[in-house]
Amino acid sequence: MKKPIIRDTFFLSQPSSPAASEDLDAVKDLYDTLDSHRDDCVGMAANMIGVSRRIIAVRDGDDILVMLNPEIMKAAGPYKTSEGCLSLDGQRETTRYRSIKVKWQDGLFRPKIRTFTGYTAQIIQHEIDHINGVLI
Repeated sequence: MKKPIIRDTFFLSQPSSPAASEDLDAVKDLYDTLDSHRDDCVGMAANMIGVSRRIIAVRDGDDILVMLNPEIMKAAGPYKTSEGCLSLDGQRETTRYRSIKVKWQDGLFRPKIRTFTGYTAQIIQHEIDHINGVLI
């Protein structure tokens, strides 16, 4: 179900709790909400829809990749960029990495590890910042 976007910076600045099996409805809601914003959003964290759990969804080409409990294991190639966010007004400067190695769990809680590069890597970093309570 499509959910409204949270703009409360106090709520968004709180680190999220680990995702668990009882959060699978939130996974579907996050997927649906990101899909409904396909024209103006490439990634979303669960706290952006009011669920303080470590769940993110990102566009990876034409697909939406949902990650539960994602962690960046390795990062290389720092660069400066400017990003916007549906939950915040304007653009903000930040440092991102061109390549990241991420471990996470899929919707069945199976462990995954993959290296991402370019724009997909940037989106994942932004959304992991969200679940860590870092506002960009």
